Amino acid sequence: MEFHNSKLNNSKCAQRTIQNSKLKIQNSTMIYLQLFLTFFQIGLFGFGGGYGMLSLIQNQTVYNHAWLTAPEFTNIVAISQMTPGPISINAATYCGYTAIHKAGMGEWASILGSATATCALVLPSFILMILICRVFMKYMNTPTVQNIMSGLRPAVVGLIAAAALLLMTPENFSSPAINPWHFWVSIAIFVATFVGTKFVKINPMKMISWAAFAGLMLLY
Repeated sequence: MEFHNSKLNNSKCAQRTIQNSKLKIQNSTMIYLQLFLTFFQIGLFGFGGGYGMLSLIQNQTVYNHAWLTAPEFTNIVAISQMTPGPISINAATYCGYTAIHKAGMGEWASILGSATATCALVLPSFILMILICRVFMKYMNTPTVQNIMSGLRPAVVGLIAAAALLLMTPENFSSPAINPWHFWVSIAIFVATFVGTKFVKINPMKMISWAAFAGLMLLY
């Protein structure tokens, strides 16, 4: 009787293990699928290059799926500026890795998440450019195409401005009520960076390095 009960318990444990394994595989498959569809959508509608995509990436990764927090997204933007390659691809790589890592998966699974998000972001533009490149080159100088491009240009500028405004949050700048010193230092760094890159024409990499040094000295 005891042997029968032990065998029955072992059978139940085995069934639970199999069910948990199946559930884990389903969850991992779903998050990879979500990553692919999300970044494919961003790549499909992300006109204006990397900065134009920032607001789309933030909306999807921070607000819709909660893969990242607002400060983490700001860190991505800063790191992407300091590494080679387009900012949108760097951000997609980081987001894919972080989303899988936060789901409790291992190192190689996180790397696969990075590859999934990055490939999904690039795939729409790759397909579309192959399809329309010859047609666009043929009709590029026609009034219709020029009017379409004239409408897209201000929209792209608006997307870039929206990305900048979305990052101006208490998580990134603090606030006078929470930490006045942190807030005003952040404002000073923001103004100095804007003036330095816009009017003085200082290299953005230098401005980022100086801003990091200022943050270390003034906010540590």
